[in-house]
Amino acid sequence: MHMSIRVAVSGASGYVGGEVLRVFSGHPDVEFGALTAHSSAGDALGAHQPHLRHLAERVIVDTTAENLAGHDVVVLALPHGASAEVAAQLPPETLVIDCGADHRLESAQAWAEYYGGEHAGTWPYGMPELITPSGHQRDALPGTRRIAVPGCNVTAVTLGLQPGVAAGVVDPSDVVAVLANGYSGAGKKLAVPYLASEALGSAQPYAVGGSHRHVPEILQNLASAGAEGARLSFTPTLVPMARGILATVTAPLAEGVNVEAVRAAWEDAYADEPFVHLLPEGQWPTTAATLGANTCLVQVAVDGKAGRVVVVAAIDNLVKGTAGAALQSMNVALGLPETTGLTTIGVAP
Repeated sequence: MHMSIRVAVSGASGYVGGEVLRVFSGHPDVEFGALTAHSSAGDALGAHQPHLRHLAERVIVDTTAENLAGHDVVVLALPHGASAEVAAQLPPETLVIDCGADHRLESAQAWAEYYGGEHAGTWPYGMPELITPSGHQRDALPGTRRIAVPGCNVTAVTLGLQPGVAAGVVDPSDVVAVLANGYSGAGKKLAVPYLASEALGSAQPYAVGGSHRHVPEILQNLASAGAEGARLSFTPTLVPMARGILATVTAPLAEGVNVEAVRAAWEDAYADEPFVHLLPEGQWPTTAATLGANTCLVQVAVDGKAGRVVVVAAIDNLVKGTAGAALQSMNVALGLPETTGLTTIGVAP
């Protein structure tokens, strides 16, 4: 016997909203209520998400508190700065899942520096696998009615490096992360850098020099895993693919650590995780292997000549990086098996 979970999705015409609808459609207990947006209100969903054939004739309505009221779950797939106002109008008994950045950061100062404006407050963080001082973040999610879904880049870097931080095998004072990112992470908007004539056959860095908005969130997560005072150099690069993040993260091998202890840290951390998989030695993650799946594939090695630990992590930015994390966290919050409705099966080639 299945329970019925009535879900509304705001921002349904965008990439994240479309992926929320696709991923949540695989959940046996979910039925969709209002599908909302702003500029596309009045359109059939199929005009914006033609791949969602089962929902193609549904009409998008305006994003208002009235249209979102009366649902068990409301998923907000809105630009940063837009979620807080909507969420504030929703009843406390509604499970609100924010896929935007408004409620991720604990520091109001970091919010002001990287996003600007007034900090909307901090919600329980929607990364069940995050290592915390008392265990894992999943322990804080049961029964909550507000969840902040992590940033996609944050997910790749955090899940890649946190076992080494928690086990003390890396020195977090010099973390370097370089990411290859698919274009869907930039959202569905018209801008010159995202035109095919600019993007195809080209790789281009962005938000260089510590200016990316995900930096404080990554540092917040590394602190949760035990790396207070971590320093991070973070450089994302757009590459010509629609989906995916391949994160290469390095940090110095901690003083006095035996090399054999390094892989053991990752094995111990992820032995029982359903969606984070440490690959066999010698096999490296690829974004293709995570396409459409709620998986994070990880590999770790020690560069002995450089004295650094090298971690490579791959995710689908729209699934494990966003919509899959939202559904995974919803399951935990509602007391359902964490894996319900989620797949680890990728699409290849």
